[in-house]
Amino acid sequence: MSPRPSEEEAFYTQCRAAYLTVFRSSLTNITSKQQLCRVLQQAGRNPSYATLNKYWTPTTSKLNFDDFCEILKCEKITEESELMRAFKKMDVNSDGYITHSELEKALTTSGEKMTIEEVNAIFSVADINKDGKLDYAEFCRMFVSTAEQCQIAALERLEADAKLKRQNFGSQSYSPPKAPATHPQPTEASDTTFKKDSRSSSRPSSARSRRSSLSNSISVTSNSTKASKISEPSGLQDWHHSSMKGCFFLEDDGSISSLQYQLHVTQTTKVYLTIQPLSLSHRPDSSASWMTVDTVLFVMSAGETKEDATLVCFTESKDKEKYVWKGELNSGTYYLLPFTSGCRLKKRSKKSLSIKPVELVVRTDTGEIDLTGELRCVLSDIFEVVDLDGNGLLSLEEYNFFELRTSGEKCDKDAWAICKENFDMRKNQLTLQGFMELNLMEATEKDGDPADLWVTLEAMGYNHLLELVEACPFRIDVHCEDTQASIQPVSMDSGGKLLNQALQKSITARTGAKALRGQDNVFIYTYRGEHRISSLIANKTNQKVTVHINNEQNRNCSSSRSMSVFAVEVPARTKMICQHVLPINEKHDWTYNCVETVLP
Repeated sequence: MSPRPSEEEAFYTQCRAAYLTVFRSSLTNITSKQQLCRVLQQAGRNPSYATLNKYWTPTTSKLNFDDFCEILKCEKITEESELMRAFKKMDVNSDGYITHSELEKALTTSGEKMTIEEVNAIFSVADINKDGKLDYAEFCRMFVSTAEQCQIAALERLEADAKLKRQNFGSQSYSPPKAPATHPQPTEASDTTFKKDSRSSSRPSSARSRRSSLSNSISVTSNSTKASKISEPSGLQDWHHSSMKGCFFLEDDGSISSLQYQLHVTQTTKVYLTIQPLSLSHRPDSSASWMTVDTVLFVMSAGETKEDATLVCFTESKDKEKYVWKGELNSGTYYLLPFTSGCRLKKRSKKSLSIKPVELVVRTDTGEIDLTGELRCVLSDIFEVVDLDGNGLLSLEEYNFFELRTSGEKCDKDAWAICKENFDMRKNQLTLQGFMELNLMEATEKDGDPADLWVTLEAMGYNHLLELVEACPFRIDVHCEDTQASIQPVSMDSGGKLLNQALQKSITARTGAKALRGQDNVFIYTYRGEHRISSLIANKTNQKVTVHINNEQNRNCSSSRSMSVFAVEVPARTKMICQHVLPINEKHDWTYNCVETVLP
């Protein structure tokens, strides 16, 4: 008898079943609030308007399968007892029935107000006896039963559909092909097991499941990387120094965006290159959670087009929060591509939305509107982040970085001239005082309504407690021994082709490919850096493949996927990043023990 799937595998099977009831593939994105509602209903949920609006905000354009799984973790199935409590509050006679008028009054005057037509539709379904009364105990049973039936129907469809069955997470409904084993047996069996088909085997089921799997086990001790630390060049203080700031932003769809840069080097020179999270000076007593975020800087030579760019180097070594590369660069132009794995910069719980927001504006004794001290501290931090060159002033280009991020629009030269007339400027650049004046003017124009201020703050990564939780400011420093290099920001990019190209090349160039058992043209690359492990799947076949990933044997590890069990669909003849893994606590040993299985 095959072992039962783990609780997490069962959960993701249910997620998968619901998703594939609405979409043909888990690669397909949810692109509307209506689609989100449908797929949640297929998972046995009954989302309210407030629930849908919580996850589908005005700035949301898409959600992927991983987002859907995270939503289901937060939105539990409505219990019958919970529904009964709600109805009992409407039952003024305590006789187990609610009249049409009582239901109409409750549903059209409080909470998420329904229309009379919607109430009539509910009553026509629920009033089984057509006596003008709702037996709400029966209605609750019917409601819960319907939700359960949606889940059962989705799972049955997944089991019945051979194509979907092949894509299933850890399904026990098929047997892997009888290909000969071409790699050593993994040290531990995958938790994914399979039922016997008519071609019986004398081997245990766990052994059969391994034949299409590959196990990667890497143990890292807490002090294993200390000896390889790159030393700072002697006399560094005499080298030519250039620096630039930026920020990683966590988007609604879970992707991470950042400015990208061009580096100009006029002659061949030794270079000491670093990137690190930026410590903001205006809130020194605040806990800076972003200071633990991992950062990497990829350097690519700039060809005639971005497609011609090639990876030169990247910051592999770490010195405290600083990630370092030391070497020699020839004269020329390079792309600097900041990257973070997403292991430590992740979407947070929406619970903070229900907490009373911090006050942003106040009225003085004279009745005038003013910004609170807490908001002024945060705006000072934002100013410091947007001041990319660190000269204490915002140029038009720097201010437009802020404007594009918060409003999606740019400030032209005419509008900048108006700013110069109204706000404090120096050398045609906005001062911190002028930046405060600008935000105060916006609050005053709205008569103290903080809604627009919150749009700005949330776009910059702050929650309703004014904590920076969905962004990580960083600083790039370039030291050149023989020449002064220049750095210029060139674009805001979210997982662009150039960064993906650099990331994939950094993995494939430093590790060998391992074919999954029985799959001559599906390969896993596992890069072990000093402080990060990254894996890549290369599908060289002419059809899409689905690879099941099991991280349940990992110890002291955080995955960029935020899941222990998941699946990755890789299109034909494509390479795709599988996951990044970092230690949760760098002071302790950590073990990466991942089992990758092709689902045939």
